[in-house]
Amino acid sequence: MESTDAARPPAPEPIRIVAVDDHSLLRGALCELLNAEEDLRVVADTDTSKGLGDLVEYTRADVVLLDVEMPEHHAPTVVTDLTRRFPRLNVLILTMYNDAQVVQELIARGARGYLHKSVPRESLLSAIRNTVTNDPHMTIAVPLSGMGESGFREPQQTLSPREREVLAQAAAALSNRQIAGRLGITEGTVKRHLRNIFEKLGAVSRIDAVNKAVDAHLIRRPRG
Repeated sequence: MESTDAARPPAPEPIRIVAVDDHSLLRGALCELLNAEEDLRVVADTDTSKGLGDLVEYTRADVVLLDVEMPEHHAPTVVTDLTRRFPRLNVLILTMYNDAQVVQELIARGARGYLHKSVPRESLLSAIRNTVTNDPHMTIAVPLSGMGESGFREPQQTLSPREREVLAQAAAALSNRQIAGRLGITEGTVKRHLRNIFEKLGAVSRIDAVNKAVDAHLIRRPRG
């Protein structure tokens, strides 16, 4: 008889991240935050974008977290070079800079998202995870103050495909354990997805999250 461990599928590889920020204390805190997550791993961190392409190639990174303002650094050029050299790489901008024209240019150059450093922890983690799931939606999270007459509005949060699956199961009144069994994930992962869903939708309960997701056409209302 085969053991349970032998029959269990191997755990997926963690998302490999390179963090680029010239503020060492902030970069260290960021790396510590990311490495505390089971499915994330910082494979390199650096205070410069010089040689970043070679670092990405060496570490086989999935995601680059890139600051905008650093010495001898032109973010649009760096984003363009990275996305051309590594078409499957996901570049996320993480910065204190929130000028509307900069946001637009970096997104146009290939960045998969633009986040202000004041965003909540869960918003950052969700943005990283969503980029590697081929979610077609883009995360732009910047303060409305300072955006001027740019036409930018507070971004409407959406749900990743996996989050929609979890919420659809929750809408059918399944428990976390039942959802985990149906989707082949752990109960802890289900709880994490639900936390992200509540934050994105501004929901205070499962019922509230389901109602808001149905109204936004993110999931279908369950037949009852």
